Amino acid sequence: MKSLLKYFFAISLLVLSGCSQNASTPFTTNSTLNSSNAIFDGDVNDPNSIAFFKKNVGDRVLFAVDQSDLDQLGKNILLGQVEWLQANKDYKIIIEGHADERGTREYNLALGARRANSAREFLVSRGIKSSRIQTVSFGKERPVELCSNENCYSENRRAVSVVSNLKF
Repeated sequence: MKSLLKYFFAISLLVLSGCSQNASTPFTTNSTLNSSNAIFDGDVNDPNSIAFFKKNVGDRVLFAVDQSDLDQLGKNILLGQVEWLQANKDYKIIIEGHADERGTREYNLALGARRANSAREFLVSRGIKSSRIQTVSFGKERPVELCSNENCYSENRRAVSVVSNLKF
């Protein structure tokens, strides 16, 4: 029984030590994984990296309740995306449309699609080839914030540009 307890303790320590992040891991504060966790984002200081795009350009625009029209802040973020995409022609994006938790699943899927398409149309109108952009709607299925108040709702009403160098 005593050796079984020691064995269990040793295994627990190994498992827990695997959960901690140390300086030798490649994923530091200057590098992250994209939402699919499949592609390395690079260094936030490299203007050609996905990490730079997320942190310095901005990968999301927010919307008002039940709206898919872009406000000026959203347009400014998308103008930054246009510049970055023009300078980085090997990248493509998928624009994810999202909604807050209020409303039916069907309504929110349609609203998310309108939000993603609104961002897509803006980018295309500024010279980004439509073949570089896909859209998808998640409706209310992928909230970034989980609570039932306006602060959370406002963060969940969004269109997120996910950058990829993979072919569609």
